[in-house]
Amino acid sequence: MDGPYQGMSLYEPYGVTGAIIPWNFPMAMFMMKVGPALAAGNTMVVKPAEQTPLTALYLAALAKEAGLPDGALNVVPGFGPTAGAAIASHMDINKLGFTGSTEVGKIVMEAAAKSNLKPVTLELGGKSPVIICEDADLDVAVDIVNLALFFNMGQCCTAGSRIFVQDTIYDAFVAKAVEKAKKRVVGDPFKPEVEDGPQVDETQFKRILEYIESGKAEGAKLLTGGCAVGNKGYYIEPTIFGDVQDDMKIAREEIFGPVMSVLKFKTLDEAIKRANNTAYGLAAAIVSNDIDVANRFTRSVRAGTVWINCYHVYDHSLPFGGYKTSGFGREQGLHSIHSHMQLKAIITPLKDSPWL
Repeated sequence: MDGPYQGMSLYEPYGVTGAIIPWNFPMAMFMMKVGPALAAGNTMVVKPAEQTPLTALYLAALAKEAGLPDGALNVVPGFGPTAGAAIASHMDINKLGFTGSTEVGKIVMEAAAKSNLKPVTLELGGKSPVIICEDADLDVAVDIVNLALFFNMGQCCTAGSRIFVQDTIYDAFVAKAVEKAKKRVVGDPFKPEVEDGPQVDETQFKRILEYIESGKAEGAKLLTGGCAVGNKGYYIEPTIFGDVQDDMKIAREEIFGPVMSVLKFKTLDEAIKRANNTAYGLAAAIVSNDIDVANRFTRSVRAGTVWINCYHVYDHSLPFGGYKTSGFGREQGLHSIHSHMQLKAIITPLKDSPWL
């Protein structure tokens, strides 16, 4: 420090922290929230999604069996407007993490601000673009977008749901993508040959079908799928729309289901501009054999995670989070540990230092 003083920066835990987690990856989300919070020295109160409370309760039971002290980890099942609201507005919870929709994220942030101004980490919705350049290997590109969108039945915040394909390869790409989607096996997820299980519940099932009808009504070309599978359960065919325009509902709003929108572009500049023309900014990807093209895209797109020639690759050493209405703050990596700690400055006078 300037003058006869010694300064120290000290990380300290917040104390009691909270987490509200979604239903689409209940075990992974529990770990992503709880691990860093406890490692940083905090205790935690977790509210799992009302659709998937059993995973969190079982993991908490395992934590107790492993010797975690009573009160260090607490699970409070319930509904968002009651249990979730209680956590977000609680005066004794000092830090909150929320993963879910942008709409609910705003409600959570408002409750946190109106109570004790607790800091909030938000990981929210997305409408992630995937850019397929004309130099890409078509089979590789089709495999990437197939994983990007249909993984977990499309119920993924980072789902690559806007597929921008360069005009010179558009027809060939669409033909291969449709062929691949038609081969996906939908059914009982406990059977090893099945690739797509059911949507999470009736509400989500009906919502996805409404989006499909919206795509048809607005003039998108239904290339494959578009219907429920069978008359029992919440199964939906892998669906692909072609000739999608940027202003269509299926291209603007997060569907959270197996519905792919394929759009055509001419130049990289155009693709970048249209990729960024969204309220969201969680993830993006580009498929190209030209590293200069790929690097230009990664530095131009407004998204928290960008993949080159791959998709849905995550690691606990890498930060994860969004731009714009996809949220703020980062999970995983050292950033997640630091987000669960406060930073304090300590200053001490130095007496008779030989260096001054």
